[in-house]
Amino acid sequence: MNKSVQELIEKHILKEYKYIHNDICKITLSNNIMHSVLSGVALGDAQEHTALKRARLSKTEGTHTVDDLIDFDILSSKSSTKLLPRVEGISHKLYFNTPFLRFWFAFVSPVFKGIKTGVYKEFEANYENKRAEFINLTYIQLCKEYIKLMYKNDIIHNMDSYWDKQSEIDIVMKTKSGKIIAGNCKFNNSKIKKNELNKLKQDCERIGLKVDTFVLFSKLGFSSELKSQKSEGLKLFTIKSLRKLKEDS
Repeated sequence: MNKSVQELIEKHILKEYKYIHNDICKITLSNNIMHSVLSGVALGDAQEHTALKRARLSKTEGTHTVDDLIDFDILSSKSSTKLLPRVEGISHKLYFNTPFLRFWFAFVSPVFKGIKTGVYKEFEANYENKRAEFINLTYIQLCKEYIKLMYKNDIIHNMDSYWDKQSEIDIVMKTKSGKIIAGNCKFNNSKIKKNELNKLKQDCERIGLKVDTFVLFSKLGFSSELKSQKSEGLKLFTIKSLRKLKEDS
C-alpha cells in the first residue's frame, strides 16, 4: 500500500532528525545565525532584505552571513531580469542550491524542539499552513521548464523573473528570434480571471516591457471570459500541461 507524503516525511526525515541535523551542522558549522537566515530564505518572496528581516539581523551582519552561505555553496544570489535596466534599491533574491535544505529550514529547523522529542504536532501544523507557499517556487520553476520546452525551436536566450517594490512577474524571457514572453504562475485554489491578465499587462507597461506573448499558468484553470481570449498573444496552461515535462524526460 502506498504511503502518504506525510508518512514518508515522518519516517525518513522526522524520525531521522538527529542524524540529518548532524550532517547539516557539518555544512553550516552549527552557526545559529546562518540557520536563522536560511529559515528566512526558505519561505516568502526569497528577497534578501525580507530574509534578513525575518531573521532579525542588521544589514551588515545579515549581508556578511549571506556572503558566507554563498561561499559555502548553500545559497545562490540572483538579480531581477537583465532585459530591463536595473532598478536601484531592489534586493537580490536568494535560492537554495539543494532543494532538501530548503524543506529542512522551512519546516523542520524552526520547530526542532518538538521534533527532537518525537512530538510532531507543531511540524504538522506548520507544514499544512505553509505547504502551498513552499510549493509555489517549485511550481514556477517547472512552468519555466515547460516554456523552454514549448519554445525549443526558438531557443530561449534569457529566462528570468522581474521584481520591484510594486510588482513581480514570474516569467520574463527572450527567444532567439527576439520575441519577449512574460507571465505569471498561480498555485492556488481558484481559477484565474481576466483581472490577473490585466494586472500583468499593466505591470509590463509600467516597467517598459514590450511583450509579444503573455503566458499564464493556473493550478485550477481559468474563467470562461479569460479562456475566450486565448490567441498567439495569450497562452493559458494548467498544471496538467506540465505532464509533458515527464513525457519528454
